[in-house]
Amino acid sequence: MGTAVVHRERRNSVIHQYYVRQEFEECMKVIELALTETDGLCEYAIFVKALIQRQKGHVQESLVLFQLATSLNPHNVANFKQVGRSMYLLGKYKAALDVYEEAQKIGAPDWEIMHNKGMCYMYLKQYDRAIECFRTANDIQPHDSTYVQLGKVYTLMDDYATAIEVYAEALEHSPENSDILTTLGLLYLRTNENTKAFAYLGTSLTFDPKNARTILAAGSIIQDHSDMDVALVKYRVAAVQTPNSPQLWNNIGMCFFGKQRYIAAIACLKKALYLGPFEWIISYNLGLVHLHTGQYASAFHYFSSSINLKSDFAHSYMYLAVTLSRLDDIDNACSAYDKAIQMAGEPGEAVFHLNYAIMLHGAKMLDLAKQQLLQFQALFADLDEETQRSDPEVAEQSVLLGQLLGIP
Repeated sequence: MGTAVVHRERRNSVIHQYYVRQEFEECMKVIELALTETDGLCEYAIFVKALIQRQKGHVQESLVLFQLATSLNPHNVANFKQVGRSMYLLGKYKAALDVYEEAQKIGAPDWEIMHNKGMCYMYLKQYDRAIECFRTANDIQPHDSTYVQLGKVYTLMDDYATAIEVYAEALEHSPENSDILTTLGLLYLRTNENTKAFAYLGTSLTFDPKNARTILAAGSIIQDHSDMDVALVKYRVAAVQTPNSPQLWNNIGMCFFGKQRYIAAIACLKKALYLGPFEWIISYNLGLVHLHTGQYASAFHYFSSSINLKSDFAHSYMYLAVTLSRLDDIDNACSAYDKAIQMAGEPGEAVFHLNYAIMLHGAKMLDLAKQQLLQFQALFADLDEETQRSDPEVAEQSVLLGQLLGIP
């Protein structure tokens, strides 16, 4: 019995050497030889063959081989884990969970099993169970990847405060992890805490100066502060790392728009649209640029495309209404303004009512224009002083329109 086991395993060391060197062709030759000699009963040869198949993208074939290895040795937890992994990669999350449940019955508590169970529950959108699994995995052994996925679950649940706590805890274990620093910076950016966001993104760049995701986020903050030249310098570094990023070209395009270089802006945004045709924000920005340059038919096309991709963004309807009014389609412009105001909800966007009133005045619909201007004045009065002063043109236009309509 012992001699038979030795005979079956005598080529395992050679197989292992070829596999870790990633010399897969030579490795497969030795594996086939070992399987021929052992009548297909060499567990390790089957296991490594399955790993190679999966690495080549043949996931279904690897699953069959891992299941064969499991039938040869049902007490080896590594076989169960790999069966579960292949099922996970095939999108069979419930089946993978069943396999991981079986694997848990063998041996000691295992971080990898709990982490992978959490991944399955996350893709099944059972977020509470996913959180439980990820927290158990971290209790067994803290890992950056588990913290990242746990934070991702909380982000999917729109619980940004808890997600920030998770990533902050992750930084206690890995303070120099640039990906976690960047993710934390992006979360602060999403919660409008730009100072903290910029601090974390800056720290991330000190550890990984060429991280395109970090550069893109930091550049967008700089861009929001109207420092277009500095943002473009940042984006130039990112362009070397990710030349085909639609988000990058979108931001570069809007930098040129801010510098009033409209042809360059349109060229960059069209490249972004080519790279990411389903990114609604790119179509929206192209609409803005074409509206600004008086190309109203093109602006209408891009705003319509943006709305088709993301139908719940109120500003798209407002700018579509402005475009339609410039094309003298007043009825549809009114419908677009009504939709924008409806989607803005309570308390509403003051500028929507002002633009609507200006259009109605131009169309000689004076009573309706007065109603919209009064609504604008009520909303504008509720804004804080800093917001009221942020765009002087809004206040000027409202005063001029009020004089024309006889409203003080």
